[in-house]
Amino acid sequence: MFRRDYLVRLIEDMTQMIAKVFSLKQERKHTEALWELDELFKRQFRLNSDLLRSLSAADIEQLFRSHGYLEADKLQSAVRLMEEEASLLLDLEREEEAVVLYTKVFQLYLKSALQGADLKLIGLTERIGMVRERLRSYALPETAMRDYYAYTEQQGMYAEAENTLYQLLDNGKMEYSEAVQFYQRLQLKLPEDLAKGGLPLEEVHEGMDELNRRFPHTAVNGDKSFT
Repeated sequence: MFRRDYLVRLIEDMTQMIAKVFSLKQERKHTEALWELDELFKRQFRLNSDLLRSLSAADIEQLFRSHGYLEADKLQSAVRLMEEEASLLLDLEREEEAVVLYTKVFQLYLKSALQGADLKLIGLTERIGMVRERLRSYALPETAMRDYYAYTEQQGMYAEAENTLYQLLDNGKMEYSEAVQFYQRLQLKLPEDLAKGGLPLEEVHEGMDELNRRFPHTAVNGDKSFT
């Protein structure tokens, strides 16, 4: 109960701050908006923006681990502020810094979701989707793409998971056998769930056929268990 009350108060505080930041952005007071975000980072998380910009996503994740357990909801809350900061950097035409920060945001949102964060707390599903679109024209780290692949399958976004799978395959970041296992898992799903996820059963079979066309030697000599 204490943890839930803390999170509710935190989100209320963040919501007020984000509204204030938005107002400052409208007035083109971007520097003041960045200061406000930094103050909230310090007050709520005992961190500062400079530190978070200097650390990798993996290092930031470690800051939110306690006894080996990831405080996923606390992490997603902090990352929501990082996302707002990235937006400010973009408005200031500091695109390179913004993209680096957005990439960290994407990675950490995914980690939060995969580790059981409350998806409704900050609208995590929608936030992941928006950041993914922001980064659509940029190359992402393999770890981010693999987490996105796992996340989209976990959330039943099967068409998007398949698209990500082929990006990993094309970049040599996934083995044929792992792709086969993806289609085998989908075969166990209800047809209506597959259709809801944008990948009807017929397209699952078509996807496997495409996989075998791309990797004919592996398909002949490798896993033949897909039917």
